Order: sequence, then C-alpha cells, then structure tokens
Amino acid sequence: MNKAFIIKRKVRFGDCDPGGVLYTPRIGYFVVEAILDFVSTCLGTSAERGIMDLGVLPPARSLKVDFLKPMAWDDELEIRVFLKEIRRSAFVFSVVGFVSGDKTFSAELTQVCIDSKTKQPVEVPTKLREALENYSRT
Repeated sequence: MNKAFIIKRKVRFGDCDPGGVLYTPRIGYFVVEAILDFVSTCLGTSAERGIMDLGVLPPARSLKVDFLKPMAWDDELEIRVFLKEIRRSAFVFSVVGFVSGDKTFSAELTQVCIDSKTKQPVEVPTKLREALENYSRT
C-alpha cells in the first residue's frame, strides 16, 4: 500500500450549516486542500505553482465522496491522502477522513493534465510523476 500523507484540520464554525454539522459542499475544499498539501510536499514548492511551472494545468475530472459519519463544529479531522494511480494524462488520489479514530468520509479525486495554452490533455510531466511516486514508495 502507498504511504499516507496526513494532515490535521479542525472543522470551523464557517464550515457548518445552521445545525452545526459540516455543510456538504465544504468537503470538496477539505479534499482539494489536503491533496494540494500532499503535492506541495512531493514537489518541494506550492502545488499550484509547481504544476503550472511544468506547463500544465490540473483541472478535476471527477470527485466522489462517501459520507460515513457526520462531522461537526470543532471536530479535529485527520485527513489521509494516498496516491491511487497515475495514468497517461491523469492522476488519482484517495482521501479518507477520521474524527477520533472513526472514519467519517472517503473520497476519490481524479485530476487531468492539460496543456496551459491548448487546454488539451497531455501526459503527466515526468517530474510530477516521479515526485508523486517517490513519496508514495518511501
């Protein structure tokens, strides 16, 4: 299994609906932020800047989320990011959230590499591929 990249994040008041439970669309932010932190660690620079410096843009192709338990204001989340696979022009991450050891959500995000000028799919740059794979194997 790939090495997990782990971040901790608190559910803030502004992340919640009026009942104090995590507002559904906020989970997308949590997933993307965790993945950006993972890629930043792999590249040794900000993910956004590092990927764009390689001449590609990484728009999302799909985001799937399973909500397993409610998350509420002030919950301490542990978010684990795994590199699931690298395809020719896309990379896929698995993300799992926990509160007090209980699994609260699981998600999968697929990002595609596109040329910054033509907006057409291109191969995942070698530098990005190697950085992601090297982290996941250590």
